[in-house]
Amino acid sequence: MFGRAPRKTENNTKYYEVLGVPQSASQDDLKKAYRKAAIKNHPDKGGDPEKFKEISQAYEVLSDPEKREIYDQYGEEALKEGMGGGGGGHDPFDIFQSFFGGGGGPFGGGSSSRARRQRRGEDVVHSLKVSLEDLYNGTSKKLSLSRNVLCTKCKGKGSKSGASLKCSGCQGSGMKISIRHLGPSMIQQMQHKCNDCNGTGETINDKDRCPQCKGEKVSQEKKVLEVFVEKGMQNGQKITFPGEADEAPDTLTGDIVFVLQQKEHPNFKRKGDDLFVEHTLSLTEALCGFQFILTHLDNRQLLIKSQPGEVVKPNQFKAINDEGMPMYQRPFIKGKLYIHFTVDFPESLSPDQCKALEAVLPPKPSKQISDMELDECEETTLHDVNIEDEMRRKQQQAAQEAYEEDDDMYGGGGGPQRVQCAQQ
Repeated sequence: MFGRAPRKTENNTKYYEVLGVPQSASQDDLKKAYRKAAIKNHPDKGGDPEKFKEISQAYEVLSDPEKREIYDQYGEEALKEGMGGGGGGHDPFDIFQSFFGGGGGPFGGGSSSRARRQRRGEDVVHSLKVSLEDLYNGTSKKLSLSRNVLCTKCKGKGSKSGASLKCSGCQGSGMKISIRHLGPSMIQQMQHKCNDCNGTGETINDKDRCPQCKGEKVSQEKKVLEVFVEKGMQNGQKITFPGEADEAPDTLTGDIVFVLQQKEHPNFKRKGDDLFVEHTLSLTEALCGFQFILTHLDNRQLLIKSQPGEVVKPNQFKAINDEGMPMYQRPFIKGKLYIHFTVDFPESLSPDQCKALEAVLPPKPSKQISDMELDECEETTLHDVNIEDEMRRKQQQAAQEAYEEDDDMYGGGGGPQRVQCAQQ
């Protein structure tokens, strides 16, 4: 069948050495090693074309279980002599393009016919909740996910023989068209997935179904992904794992995308690379000085204090340089930390307290009201109000008065009266 009997050989480690992996390497290990080596040695990035060809040839053989088995047993010579069809007859750019999504990958080369035929699978998007501390300090999170992978037994064919039949229900298109009559001379055409083949366009004989995947072509796999959240990343930023979504036959695997979702922090607010924090001072602290300890997002204790003789006014902001958020991919550069001060005034003061304050505070205005002016004045009483509630009440009152005015204008009917025709 092969021309001559195969012979054992010692030349069965070269391809593993080219990719820098042991002979026990898994398919995931091979994929990662090829991705790294191919990008590094691609000619468009100044790499050696012969080295790139050698890497692609090694991956082509080792990524195919049948070719890998022949190579492990009989070495490179057996593949060149025709066992499994490996060696020499492939295009390394074709492998690279199909592996990285077609169209020449990131380097703008030509696209292969195989890459053009393959459609791209959908991306899988997950939200990843992170705290403000995570975004400040950076962190990594391990997440266990389930995904579809091509069946290892039938290699994604769905059948033991590798054969399939064209679906008779949709004639291999995977879609059916149904017609709905809406009325005279009016019809509606609707396209939907073929239920007979589940949109694949093919069927598999029950006796020929793969015993491992039951003809589904894929099986579920648990995979743990480690997501690295870098310092300074933003709410809504995406972290992408290329080619880690669900696998499907004749389909370029999509990406898994994590979208960062920042949880609200009880003390700090973030705006870009700056942080904001609220702090309330007593009237004594605002006038006579203050100091307090602020626990930062990395658990450092910051001593915040006023300058001697400094008076802090209500709603005043102060800033500390280089204590804001680290800048993304430039974590040694940080924004500002802004502190917004509010002053808690006492509800009332006793006469003795008033006298004591008047003795130390700046004097009242020098102009005094005379007794004659007091006699001519009408005395008033101040009371506390919530101005927002007051304005809201006034708007409601004005709307009610406008409605009642319209009601009076149209005779109490809430609008123009309707004239009814007399019935004969």
